[in-house]
Amino acid sequence: MLGKKYYFNTRTHKVEYGKQSPWIERMGPYKTYEEASLALDIVKERNTIEDEKDREWEN
Repeated sequence: MLGKKYYFNTRTHKVEYGKQSPWIERMGPYKTYEEASLALDIVKERNTIEDEKDREWEN
């Protein structure tokens, strides 16, 4: 997808179109508004998966 993408602002908890906020406050890019709105859930799920991999590696 060319052009602007969607970002989740971690300070305001709002979805933005394009790079409107400083990088430190942005998560993304995401292809759709809906995907960006789920950014915190996506990160939580990915972290859970990686934490499980870490536990398996340590054992």
